Order: sequence, then C-alpha cells, then structure tokens
Amino acid sequence: MKHGKRPTRRQLIIISANVATPGDWLVSKAESDKLHLVHRNLGITKIIYL
Repeated sequence: MKHGKRPTRRQLIIISANVATPGDWLVSKAESDKLHLVHRNLGITKIIYL
C-alpha cells in the first residue's frame, strides 16, 4: 500500500465536505477527477469523486 501525504488546503476543503473528520485522512493519490484517501490509524482506503 502507498503511504499517504498530508492534504493541501484545497484538498482539505474537499475532504471536509465529504468526511466527518478530515484530520484523520491522508492523500495517497490525487487525480484530476478523484482523490484516493487512506485513514491515518486504521489503513482504510476511500475514494472521493470531485
């Protein structure tokens, strides 16, 4: 599994609109139409479509 990176400010706004606690998620892959997120503690992956 890829390691996640801290989200940028723009990505953090998008994550906070879709997930309850945006501080717990890291961005593993950023594409033009979706974000691949990984939970910091649990390792769960989630895809957000833009």
